[in-house]
Amino acid sequence: MTSTADEPVAVSRRIGAPVRDIFRILADPGRHPDFDGSGMLRGGVSDAVISGVGDVFVMRMHYERYGDYEMNNHVVEYEPDRRIGWEPRPGRGHPDAIAPGAAWGHRWIFDLVPDGAEATVVTEIFDGSRMPEDKRAEVDSGRAWWQKQMASTLERLAGLCAAR
Repeated sequence: MTSTADEPVAVSRRIGAPVRDIFRILADPGRHPDFDGSGMLRGGVSDAVISGVGDVFVMRMHYERYGDYEMNNHVVEYEPDRRIGWEPRPGRGHPDAIAPGAAWGHRWIFDLVPDGAEATVVTEIFDGSRMPEDKRAEVDSGRAWWQKQMASTLERLAGLCAAR
């Protein structure tokens, strides 16, 4: 039997914007701090737009426990105007960065489904099913916190789209 720790955390919201406009924002790491609901993102290290699976984009981050650090995000899903996802790995300044290629196995994914010509149902997904068991349990115990942050992200994304 699958526990909730094995199930991704997902939050959906209908946003009044065409799918292509939303995907364009999601594929631009420079825009991620604009819609980040966690308050941890500080900006992209480069201005390259995501163009496919295999791309890596680096984000500057801040977390009270770690201070300032970077995350190297490996794009693992890319379907234009439909789905985009990446697997973060600890980068410069992160305490786990001393293990080259270290990966926790979690993924951030955005799934987009058109809902008419001028609206999209956006689902943000935190998939920790590939994480070690102890880490999955931590995600499960904080599920309500994750959902709150994700709902805030989607609210901010909707606001960006409304301002276009």
